[in-house]
This record gives sequence, C-alpha cells and structure tokens, in this order.
Amino acid sequence: MRVEAPSRLFDEIAVRTNRGCSGFTLIELVIGSALTVMILVSAYVCLQAGFSSQNLIEPRIEVFQNARVAMGLMTADLRSACVLSRESEFVGMHRLLGGAEADNLDFATHNYTPRHAREGDYCQVSYFLEKEPRTGRLSLWRRRNPTIGLDPFSGGNREEIASGLAGLQFEYYDGWEWFDTWGDPEGRGKQQFSQRERSNLYGLPEAVRITLSFDANPRPTATENKETNEPPLVFRTVARLNLSAASQRSSSPASGGATERGGQAAAGPRTGGPD
Repeated sequence: MRVEAPSRLFDEIAVRTNRGCSGFTLIELVIGSALTVMILVSAYVCLQAGFSSQNLIEPRIEVFQNARVAMGLMTADLRSACVLSRESEFVGMHRLLGGAEADNLDFATHNYTPRHAREGDYCQVSYFLEKEPRTGRLSLWRRRNPTIGLDPFSGGNREEIASGLAGLQFEYYDGWEWFDTWGDPEGRGKQQFSQRERSNLYGLPEAVRITLSFDANPRPTATENKETNEPPLVFRTVARLNLSAASQRSSSPASGGATERGGQAAAGPRTGGPD
C-alpha cells in the first residue's frame, strides 16, 4: 500500500496537467491561417499600388520639368525680343506636322550673353518642332545665331529643349486681337484686320501666348500600348514683349498695301486680351 499510493497520486496529477494544457483546435487553426493570408494579401496589394503610383507619377514629373524649362526659355527670349531684320521683323507661322500643331517662331532677342569674339547681346532665335527619326516623336528645338547673317532664318547652333511633345501653338496679340500668324517673311502673307491701324504683318506683337502639349505617357514600356486614349498634358503661358512699343513707333507698313498681296489666308483672329 505504501508503494501504490504515490503511483496513483502521480497518475492523477499527470491527467489533470494534460487536461489544462490542451492544443489548438482545427477551427482555430483555420481561422488563424485565414487571417494570416488576408494580412499578406493586403500588404501585397498596398505594395503593388505603391509601385503603380510611382510608375504613373515619375513620367509626369519629367513632363512637368520639361514644360517648366521650355516655358522659361521661351518666355525669357520673348521678353527681350527685338527686330529680326528690316524685311522680317518678327515671324510666326502656323503649320501642322503629322496632324499635330507644330507652329514655328523666328525673332531676335537681347537675352544672350556673349561667349566668343564678334558677339554681342543680339541673337537670332528660332523655335520649332521636329520629329525624331528613330521614334517618330516630336521634340522642341531652339536655334540660336549670335552673329548677324544674310539669312536670318538659318545658321547658328541647334539644341533640343524638350521631347515627347504632342503639339506647339503660338498666338500673337496686337493690343486688340489675337492672331494665329505674325509677320510676312516672303511677301506672301495676308493681312488680318484688327481694331488697330497696324496689321499682323509688321512690327512686334505686344504679347505671345504659348501652348505646349505633352504626351501623357512619355515613356511607355514594352508591355503597354503606345496608342492610349489619355488626353495630352497642356501647359499655357503669356509672354509680354518689352520692346513692342518701340518697334511699333519705328516700323511703317510697306508700300503698296498688304491687302493686295497674294497667298493663303491665315486663320481668323481670336478676340480677347492676354490671359
């Protein structure tokens, strides 16, 4: 009896201990596994959304930076614009390139720092769009010629300002009306009448409205369709020409009357003052 009593006591203690330390049930395991899967899936979705947002925002940041730089360069040149030549004082032509607005602008500016001998602060400038041969996309270019040449529309150096454009449009303000063209480089232009005595064929405009359109997705990946339905990102600003009044006082309409000159009629004037 003295030997069996402790053995029964130990067995009873062991049974009670096993009852108090029972494991997880099957339902608890299933619920725990389901919660773990939900947490992991939610974390993956959030991470994927972050990567998608980054891929969407980064190209647009590049577009905003390109637009800011392009607008700043064109505005600075136009604010110090001056007469290009006696025959062509300021020339802005409307044109299309592959169905896109691709206006070009030629003028002279004092916004130039001489870098070489025989250079002053006078510089001939051109802004225009051109297609890239490899990709077929439009790029904005600037031509600058700090030396006075016989042909004010050629010479100098070209530099690419921005790429991935969808269009470029210039509009010109004479104090009363907006015009789509300005100047008469070859004597083939047609006067657009305004409430002012001067037409859009002579002198400098008082202001130029610049509209830049960029592709919404300038860097499509190989898996993305390049032909998207996203509208282009449009940027617009108005640059006032500080020397416009001096040009108007010194210029005079050509003899013979501009209304008698032949050529295609440019688009009609747009009313309203500068934005």
